[in-house]
Amino acid sequence: QVQLVESGGGLVQAGGSLRLSCAASGRTFSSYALGWFRQAPGKEREFVASISWIGGNTYYADSVKGRFTISRDNAKNTVYLLMNSLKPEDTAVYYCAASSLGGWVEYDYDYWGQGTQVTSSS
Repeated sequence: QVQLVESGGGLVQAGGSLRLSCAASGRTFSSYALGWFRQAPGKEREFVASISWIGGNTYYADSVKGRFTISRDNAKNTVYLLMNSLKPEDTAVYYCAASSLGGWVEYDYDYWGQGTQVTSSS
């Protein structure tokens, strides 16, 4: 089992920045790829970014590429999502997830956090 707890969400003006954190506990953190997904009101949950268990490979949704950066610190059992140039359409609940496979497919992720709200106002 892996437990994931997100933090760092909040309200920010469009163009601003936020950094989300996801602290993990339980089984060996460094063995899992980690991802961020988001779900806006009335929409399906969608992939945002992921990082491999070593941290050398990262993937981003086209909608966030160049604005968001995913990183991990295995010594702290934490994964981060730095979000710059936020847009109103980035408003959503953001979820951290862990996967033994990695990638951008939601059902490949075995463990999920409870989510943190990000609101970007215009």
